[in-house]
Amino acid sequence: MADQTHVLFVEDDDVIREATQLALERDGFAVTAMPDGLSGLAAFRANRPDIALLDVMVPGLDGVSLCRRIRDESTVPVIMLSARADSIDVVLGLEAGADDYVTKPFDGAVLVARIRAVLRRFGHAGGSHHPEETGSAVRDGSTLTFGDLRIDTDGMEVHRAGEPVALTPTEMRLLLEFSSAPGSVLSRDKLLERVWDYGWGGDTRVVDVHVQRLRQKIGQDRIETVRGFGYKLKA
Repeated sequence: MADQTHVLFVEDDDVIREATQLALERDGFAVTAMPDGLSGLAAFRANRPDIALLDVMVPGLDGVSLCRRIRDESTVPVIMLSARADSIDVVLGLEAGADDYVTKPFDGAVLVARIRAVLRRFGHAGGSHHPEETGSAVRDGSTLTFGDLRIDTDGMEVHRAGEPVALTPTEMRLLLEFSSAPGSVLSRDKLLERVWDYGWGGDTRVVDVHVQRLRQKIGQDRIETVRGFGYKLKA
C-alpha cells in the first residue's frame, strides 16, 4: 500500500463515485472517495494524497472552492471534473489552481491516462530542461536571470526582485519551457505537448489560464502574447 499512488476523489453522485473508485483501484491506485467538499477537505488534510480529483458541483464546499483551499496549503496536483466542456466552471477551476480538467461523462481509460500524465510531470518538474544562454538572458551555473527574474533550474526555485516566487509544478514547467527559448514564440499546442504531456489535441484554455497565473507571479509584462501564434518570454 505504501508505494501506491493515493488519489483523493470527491464526487457526490454515488454511482459515479463508486464505479470510478473501483476502476482506479483496478489500475493500482489507492483511493479515498468522499461525497462532498467539506469531507473532502478533511480527508485531504488527514491523508495528504498524491493527487486530488474534484467534481466541480459537490455540496457543502464546491469543487472550485475546495481547490482553492487545497492550493492554499499544498502544490499537490488537482484535476477538476466538469459536466460541461464549455462551462465557466472549467476556467474557474483552472484559475483556482487546478492543473487540468476532464469532462464528464469520461472514459475510465482516458481518466487514468490524464492522471498518469499529471503525475509524470509532477514527478519530474524539472524534466530535462537545461536552458542555454540566449539573447539578454544571463546564465550563472544553473541560474538564469531575466531582469529582476532569477530562475534556478537545478533547485527549482524562482525569485523576483530578490523575493521568492511560489510556483506550482505545472507553472514551473511552463516557465522552464519559456526560459529555454527566450524571445521565441511557443504555440499553445506545443505547450500542451511539452508541459501537459498531451499526445493529442487538448483544450488551449488550460494554457491560457496557466499563462495568466504565471504572469501574476512573475510580472504581467514578462510573457508576451503573440496574437494568432502563442506566447513568448521577453528576453
